[in-house]
Amino acid sequence: MTEIPATQHAIQITGVDEFIHNESKAVDPVGPTQLLLKVEACGICFSDTKLLHAFDSHPRKADVVSGIDLDALAEIPSYHPGAAPVVPGHEPVARIVAVGDQVTHFAVGDRVLVQADWKHLKTPKSNGAFGYNFDGALQEYVVVDERCVVAPDGEKFLIHVSDGPSAAAVGLIEPWATVEGSYAWAERNHPKAGGRMLVVGDVAGIDELTATHTPAEVVRIDASGIAGLEGQAFDDIVYRGSDVAALEALGGLLGMRGVLCVVLAGEVIEGPVKIDIGRVHYDFIRFCGTTGEDPADGYAWIPANGEIREGDKVAIIGAAGPMGQMHTMRALTSGIAGITVAGTDLSDDRLAHLESLTRPVAEKAGVELTIINTGTTKLEPGYTHLSCMVPVPALVAQAVDLAAEGAIINAFAGIPAGTTGEFDLQAIIERRIFMLGTSGSDVSDMRTVLRKIEEGIIDTHISLDAVTGMAGFRDAIESVMNRTSGGKIMVFPSLHDLPLTRLVDMPEKLPEVAAKLNNGVWTKEAEEALLATAR
Repeated sequence: MTEIPATQHAIQITGVDEFIHNESKAVDPVGPTQLLLKVEACGICFSDTKLLHAFDSHPRKADVVSGIDLDALAEIPSYHPGAAPVVPGHEPVARIVAVGDQVTHFAVGDRVLVQADWKHLKTPKSNGAFGYNFDGALQEYVVVDERCVVAPDGEKFLIHVSDGPSAAAVGLIEPWATVEGSYAWAERNHPKAGGRMLVVGDVAGIDELTATHTPAEVVRIDASGIAGLEGQAFDDIVYRGSDVAALEALGGLLGMRGVLCVVLAGEVIEGPVKIDIGRVHYDFIRFCGTTGEDPADGYAWIPANGEIREGDKVAIIGAAGPMGQMHTMRALTSGIAGITVAGTDLSDDRLAHLESLTRPVAEKAGVELTIINTGTTKLEPGYTHLSCMVPVPALVAQAVDLAAEGAIINAFAGIPAGTTGEFDLQAIIERRIFMLGTSGSDVSDMRTVLRKIEEGIIDTHISLDAVTGMAGFRDAIESVMNRTSGGKIMVFPSLHDLPLTRLVDMPEKLPEVAAKLNNGVWTKEAEEALLATAR
């Protein structure tokens, strides 16, 4: 039986850009419907820096307003919305060491992966989440409530994991799952049934377009009426015309997951159009259209999802960073026939590291892989699937220039909503280039990555650049904020005094751990050696 201490080491965000390493935070008591998790390891995510910068203005730090008996929230000691200090960390693997007598889905001894987005718990603008308005895993022990981690429909946000994979391998599943989710997200190639549609101008074929998927409301105006709609939101907007100002204004009227279909009817958009690329990523807004008269032709070329297709010419822009490595590895191990993959970056050193990780996999899979420094070599147009890891709107816009007919562009990087870029919408419509973005992952994405680990298809360890204990957290989070890390950083909360240590520095700093690496890549044996240093 695990001996549970009264206090523990924890990282707590206490205000905007303020955090502390609390060496004596109380271990919360376990109530009847609650579980106590002992954290094995937790990855640091760039999203942790967003919480740090926003703190109580972050939409996931707000009060939960539905999805659970609101009186029950007072019974959960780890619930800290608003300005209350909170423990971040939403990429953990943990062991259940205590349960209340009303817990029915989990047992002491279970090893679990946490899906942090508790979608049934609603805040005013988002969801309740582990590591945001509920304490996360950058501490040694954390209490979760079964009413939070099991939704009313039975979906579980704690995923059982075997003892086989290392803690780091499992802790890295969440970022890999966001990559998986960006390919799996189901797109909508028709009007939203029961939704709200805006028709601007004299558009033919609306009755036919809405015959099968019928909106609850159809608002019809001419272009002069757009300004009067400020503050409203629509699930679908069909616009006949080519006026840049009108297109930009209509983009701002798209609701969450809204689609703007442009019917050019032979007209030409003269000049770039400002598109909120942040909302493409976070709010899932989409753009389509036709050079002809029928709006159904615009919806028709929206793909079912963002998956790579047979024969695709794939480009990963910013491939040498942590997330780019994941995208590149996913493409190489996809088993999709006839694809080629190009990975780009601006650093020769980072590209050399990328090549060392991916070249053997590409050769084994028989996939043509090209590594390109775009600071010295210009990419030529003609790619049919492009993913952008760099949160710069101009780079996403440049991907349109590189895209072939029927291409998919994945604006993967988390560009803040409200950030616009100038896009060649005429080319997007003419060449039927579909631009998507997604945020986060769900349980199915995490299970997919876990299966790939267990079947030996991928090794998530390749993403790990450094490890740290609690003492090294400040250096670690600054490395993430400054984008100086060569990959993911894994925190082992039980190692109180371990400073931030990169794997490349281990031969000098931790030779007994370095001896267990596999050509510089983390292993379960290296992890065991690291944990042994604390015993």
